[in-house]
Amino acid sequence: MPTPTKGPRLGGGPAHERLILANLATSLFEHDRITTTEAKAKRLRPLAERLVTFAKRGDLSARRRVLTVVRDKGVVHRLFVEIAPDMAERNGGYTRITKVGPRKGDNAPMAVIELVREPVAKKATVKEAEAATKRAAKDAAKAEEAPVQETTTEETAAVELPEGAVAANEDGSGPEGYTVKGNADSGKYHVEGSQWFEQTVAEFWFQDAAAAEAAGFEPAGGAAAQQVEDEA
Repeated sequence: MPTPTKGPRLGGGPAHERLILANLATSLFEHDRITTTEAKAKRLRPLAERLVTFAKRGDLSARRRVLTVVRDKGVVHRLFVEIAPDMAERNGGYTRITKVGPRKGDNAPMAVIELVREPVAKKATVKEAEAATKRAAKDAAKAEEAPVQETTTEETAAVELPEGAVAANEDGSGPEGYTVKGNADSGKYHVEGSQWFEQTVAEFWFQDAAAAEAAGFEPAGGAAAQQVEDEA
């Protein structure tokens, strides 16, 4: 035996209540949504969802069970042919109740009960969307952590000076008495008048080739390419 519903009964007796709920269910399946009192909407909801469950089964026995409540064969046909396929992916929650303003006259609380026929979002689609969001967040974080760095005179001056070297002037030239350019990235030095001297940006300057070699730097292009200073 089903558990009796708590609260006051709708209508004047059990038969009247069944008739009221049957008419409400018929209107709901015909129009997809109806406006009624909150009490009727809450009592209609379990009945309507049970009838949708029968419709999803789709066999003759289920159709006869629904016809004992909904007498309109046209509405039953719509329930089985149009509504039930839309609910195929749902395991429950076939209806939705939304509260609206009170009714004029007796101030009764009103509500809209409607069928939920929107397609269910598949788990795979949701997971892909979440993964894409996480990847985008990680990429944005990496872009913020590693901005594009531009080489400036201040950064060049901030390079750690080897022993025996001095920083370049603001215009990139060497201090008086320092004629050999040093490059930290390549570990090479360039004497004045050599092949790549003019094209090289000096990060620091040495007094002579001997001082550069003492600091661990090698002649660019080999020793022969850096003999211009000695010949001069």
